[in-house]
Amino acid sequence: MAKIKVAIAGVGNCASSLIQGIAYYAVQDPATVSGLMHPDIGGWRPSDLEVVAAFDIDRRKVGKPLEEAVFAKPNCTMIFQRDLPASGVTVQMGPILDGIAPHMEDYPDDEAFRAADAPSVNVADELRRTGAEVLVCYLPVGSEQAVRYYAQACLDASVAMVNCVPVFIASNPEWAAKFVRAGVPIVGDDIKSQVGATIVHRALTRLFCDRGYVLDRTYQLNTGGNTDFLNMLAAERLKSKKKSKTESVQSQLDERLESGNIHIGPSDYVPWQRDNKVAFIRMEGTGFGGAPIELELRMSVQDSPNSAGVVIDAVRCARLGQIRGLSGPLEAPSAYFMKTPPRQMRDSVAHDACEEFINDAAAPVLKKVRETAAE
Repeated sequence: MAKIKVAIAGVGNCASSLIQGIAYYAVQDPATVSGLMHPDIGGWRPSDLEVVAAFDIDRRKVGKPLEEAVFAKPNCTMIFQRDLPASGVTVQMGPILDGIAPHMEDYPDDEAFRAADAPSVNVADELRRTGAEVLVCYLPVGSEQAVRYYAQACLDASVAMVNCVPVFIASNPEWAAKFVRAGVPIVGDDIKSQVGATIVHRALTRLFCDRGYVLDRTYQLNTGGNTDFLNMLAAERLKSKKKSKTESVQSQLDERLESGNIHIGPSDYVPWQRDNKVAFIRMEGTGFGGAPIELELRMSVQDSPNSAGVVIDAVRCARLGQIRGLSGPLEAPSAYFMKTPPRQMRDSVAHDACEEFINDAAAPVLKKVRETAAE
């Protein structure tokens, strides 16, 4: 099998977990170890992802070998695979645009986020040069201009995109049409963690409805100490994130809650939590005979590894779609893997649709890939 050539935009904690995971599952049996929804998709295992290009703007990462940059500050995710093979990839300077919130420069020098003193590369040209097939977008929340730049680079270079952030590309009809016209597939928007606050909140919301209870009001409050939470201290950068998380839960209700009865979004930055995310979910409802119900849940997870397994699946599905000649948003993988897909589905329906996509795609794709690899 030919490997899937991946480019990464944003070498933060999530990228670190992804790259560690590619190496980790190369020495483990994916069929017997924990953490994977799909050990095999289309004949590709997690270790069949090959990162061929990486872009960032932080002075501590630009110009560094990728296998060093993923451990550079301010990255603080858990290290479960310290030994990474030499990648041959140097992190390149991407365009800054709105990729840095001003308040990120106000922290002590060893923590402050400052741009590298280097000219930015033409990302589309680099995607072509490296032969990248799928780009994973890990830019900070609120980087509207920067995400659109990378989306356009994917269109220009005919590279599939996995949009892990809440800047609406796949779910935006105008951008979706651009990907259709360019013949380029995209999976997006805003990654769902494997067992994270949003997927748990969605499941509990659907449980209320399926069991005949009325959800009257609910909140989800999250705290964390990684760069994502630090970046989101800027309220103006939170709008898309709050919309993405809120609509993801609203979509599971038979009748929407009024905005005053639902609050979902990041709450605060707690530095010593590092990449540990703590979520607090409260749900209040009404059941049989008007009897009240209250549910409270506290969940603690390592934030970045919790998303990496989903991204590994999303990349493989994007490549499947690419080889099959599909274009535009891939609805089933997007609905299963993302908070804000082009079309929301119940998670059980999205799961079955994604399995059907994978199984239907696999047979003709495997044949074509193997023939190409043999040439």
